[in-house]
Amino acid sequence: MADVNRGNRPLSPHLMIYRPQLTSISSIMVRITGIALLGTAFLIVWWFIAAATSPEYFAVVNGLLTSWFGDLIMALSTWAIFYHILGRIRHVIWDLGYAIEIETAEKMAIGMFALATILALITFVAV
Repeated sequence: MADVNRGNRPLSPHLMIYRPQLTSISSIMVRITGIALLGTAFLIVWWFIAAATSPEYFAVVNGLLTSWFGDLIMALSTWAIFYHILGRIRHVIWDLGYAIEIETAEKMAIGMFALATILALITFVAV
């Protein structure tokens, strides 16, 4: 059946007029870090496969992963792991019905970024 009131309904907010909120940006970042961590997992599996293949192939892959670029990827991955874990914990808290007020949720978003950075820095110093 045709919708006769189609033109009278309000339009969804468009990206050009919608102001992103801290909670939405934080939620998107949790998804991005999850995908990035999958890529990191592939790099680590590639490293294991290279180790099982031959010493020459392992030297090439190990050289790449221990170069400055590989160190940067692993450092960002360390931060991403902590951020992703904190994001999952935040969602469990929300699922239990706590901290869903806008002001509290925004403070949690800022806290996630800060705590992930602190935990990653502690990890870098410890290693």
